Amino acid sequence: MNYFCDISFREKANIFSFEYLKCILFVVEIDDNDYVFTKKLYSKLITTSHILEDFLDFHGAKKNKEWVFYRELSATIRHLSLACYSQRHILNRFKFYFFQENRYETFKLEAFDTLKILQDSIKLAAPVILEEARRLKINIPATGYNLNYFPGISSVQQLDHNIDDFNAKDKQRENLTRIASEFLEVVKDFDQFAFYERYDLKKINNLVPEQFNEVIIRRYEMLIHNIQSSFDSYVVNTKSSSGNLLLEQLRSHFSIVFHILQVAGSLLHFYERHLYDIGFKDVYKNVSESLSNLIDPDVVLDRAVNFCLFYAWRFLSTGKDLASRILNENMETSIIEVGIPKDRGFHSRPSLLVAKIVQHYGGEVKLLVNNDSFDAASVLDIQWAGGKIKKEEIEIVQFKGDVRALNDLKILAGVNYGEDHIGKGIPLPKELAYLS
Repeated sequence: MNYFCDISFREKANIFSFEYLKCILFVVEIDDNDYVFTKKLYSKLITTSHILEDFLDFHGAKKNKEWVFYRELSATIRHLSLACYSQRHILNRFKFYFFQENRYETFKLEAFDTLKILQDSIKLAAPVILEEARRLKINIPATGYNLNYFPGISSVQQLDHNIDDFNAKDKQRENLTRIASEFLEVVKDFDQFAFYERYDLKKINNLVPEQFNEVIIRRYEMLIHNIQSSFDSYVVNTKSSSGNLLLEQLRSHFSIVFHILQVAGSLLHFYERHLYDIGFKDVYKNVSESLSNLIDPDVVLDRAVNFCLFYAWRFLSTGKDLASRILNENMETSIIEVGIPKDRGFHSRPSLLVAKIVQHYGGEVKLLVNNDSFDAASVLDIQWAGGKIKKEEIEIVQFKGDVRALNDLKILAGVNYGEDHIGKGIPLPKELAYLS
């Protein structure tokens, strides 16, 4: 297969720049400060800048002092447009989201302000792109696109919800149990990024990229996307379902977090790859400084952290109780009888292992001691139960709740809760490797 043709690089540069520059010209020609770019415009900016960037990379523009800035500008437009596309999607869909608490008007206002900030960055870059194209003797289109070419996505009509044909309730419950558990695992893991007051720039610069960067955010983006995909594939949300609102609320939480993380990923990629000073000198340093003069790195970082990170954590946190409720309503439950830890009872080590098993699955489990009930996810509660067990010389107890946790608790009890007769830890079975 022949990958080359007789058309010169410069001729192809004109071809691959045409639609891109037509979009850029449209942006420059907009004289209405209140105009909000549509998803179709962002989509066109993304695709045309991407194909131009790929073309330039194929020909080595990243290592050519004449073309590197033009290439970096196309990357700038692509990543800012990717962030804006996801942000615009959030704003378009916000009225269709369902949340338990009606306290997100502040988020909506800040989301719109963030979109405008990023949109203004694109508008600042646009005339510089045209100037650079002229310097490289690339043909500028005679006109930009017509405004009507980029309509908004919404209309006055919504199609009826008239499909209601799902009966496999047991499978639905199983899928909801799994999805809610996975969501709770992400919430627990993401809690390391919790903060309650917005960070100043000094703290943000200490955070990015050492503790918070594109690699980290893309991991969470993938996890949330997988949860959303599972929900959309295996959970059928019918109009007649009594739990319909709960399911809508659950999906709303991980859907909005997914799109917020998309915005964060695009901004962090742009900052780390194109604005962050990693010690370049001469040409690359000059290009980076030129981009920084156009697009303020502090603004990019502030929106990535004080908007994206902050609200991703908040929406995850507020979805925690909802996911726990859905999990406990749908999980399979049972009850088991097991012996207590021999010789030393429920002191700190066995209590911790029991609590970790219950917390791992997220469903409710109770430790039943005669007529009393204790929370098996709480080390302190288990130790209180241990006092009663010792005082009343009880040898058999019951655990009641999430069958997945009960299966592992039975395994744990079978090895004396991970201890020998003098209280020294012993290796746990492979089924409990997650406790290590």
